Amino acid sequence: MAKYSTGDSGSESDGSACELCGKQSDSLREAEVAGATLLVCQQCAPHDDSSKKSSSSDEQQQESTPTSHSSDAPQTSELWDGDSSHWEKEGTDYDDDPLPYLISGYADVVTRARQENGLTQTELAEKIGATEDDILAVEQGRAARAGVGGSVIEDIEKTLSIELTEET
Repeated sequence: MAKYSTGDSGSESDGSACELCGKQSDSLREAEVAGATLLVCQQCAPHDDSSKKSSSSDEQQQESTPTSHSSDAPQTSELWDGDSSHWEKEGTDYDDDPLPYLISGYADVVTRARQENGLTQTELAEKIGATEDDILAVEQGRAARAGVGGSVIEDIEKTLSIELTEET
């Protein structure tokens, strides 16, 4: 008997539903899933933790064998070799164009000033050599999240004759 059941206890075919997905089945088998012993259908059988257990030599072999990933993204082991001495010698290379502290409501100030100057977002972007996405991010108040550089803010200030940064 299962320790845990998610099956419908009020049905006439009580006990013939998979306790993991609830699907009715005549061929249920016992499986250990997340520490609970359940009766599962063949589709849920791969979730059986007890079938995944193997001898310690098999586990050691699996740990040393690289796993296949469906993503083309580099894996953590490919990104970092475990040697941090280069950070200690060279330091970190953070953004060379840091975003300054911006005034509260900077987004509205930029939008209003741009409109008063008769410019579209595209025109302002072209005028200062920025991307339209940067201008949009500033006008939506998400300059920091979008990674807008401090030079873009400075160029907006000069072009629109406004002050966006706080004195620190």
